[in-house]
Amino acid sequence: MASTETKTTDARAGGDQQVASVEAGLDALETGVVSRTPFRQTFVNKILPPIVAIAVVLVVWQALITFRIVDDPSKLPSPSDVGGEFKDAWLEGKLLDYIWTSVSRGLLGFLMALAIGTPLGLIVARVKFVRAAIGPILSGLQSLPSVAWVPPAVIWLGLDNKMMYAVILLGAVPSIANGLVSGIDQVPPLFLRAGRTMGATGLKGAWHIVLPAALPAYLGGLKQGWAFSWRSLMAAEIIASSPDLGIGLGALLENGRNASSMSMVFEAIILILFVGIAIDLLIFSPLERRVLRSRGLLVKG
Repeated sequence: MASTETKTTDARAGGDQQVASVEAGLDALETGVVSRTPFRQTFVNKILPPIVAIAVVLVVWQALITFRIVDDPSKLPSPSDVGGEFKDAWLEGKLLDYIWTSVSRGLLGFLMALAIGTPLGLIVARVKFVRAAIGPILSGLQSLPSVAWVPPAVIWLGLDNKMMYAVILLGAVPSIANGLVSGIDQVPPLFLRAGRTMGATGLKGAWHIVLPAALPAYLGGLKQGWAFSWRSLMAAEIIASSPDLGIGLGALLENGRNASSMSMVFEAIILILFVGIAIDLLIFSPLERRVLRSRGLLVKG
């Protein structure tokens, strides 16, 4: 009898030790999650690589000019010539106007596409008849080049901002809707059954169960939707330039082509690329990290 009690006591002690070890491991994981990454590591891993890449591009670019591999300024201007274009635009107070004209249109058009594409994707994913009727059309619209919508939009709406927004919507809405449809298709049926059991049906189920579960794929659709919005806007500004519309980055690119100024063309290309990267780094990358971290797929720090 005493032997049995001793074994029971030892088993309990062993179990307590296992629980303590598990708790210690969890505490260590939590400590690792909340620890702050040293600035040196952040600089080496995230800041230094793009700086090095830009430096390499500039060195190669200047080498093409210096060693006369490309000695025609009308085809490839030097980095200093392009820098002069930026300096002149800044001193004239036009540089920020170029950027804001396009960015304000792009963001407003994207928000409108978000407001239309989200409920549309939800309806297509949840209603079989609508999916059979509209699903193939959305996929076809997504593969259609955005530039194809510019001529009819000009004819229908004229040379104004309504035409710009129409082109953005036609380019972005299918991507956002299809991204949400793809995310909803990947929601485990168990989640839906559990939601119905707890009374989350209809709009409540969509808001509390379907959309959170489909969030990663939906966010991917949003990123693609922004890319389509930006490209659609650039196509519209290049083709349908008008003094009444102001000078955005697409119009700046077209003005450089008309003036045969490769320095201005490169200035516009760099600004277009800069805005695209900035929007991704400032908006979509933080959102993506937050979603992944909330699902335990990304360790903070």
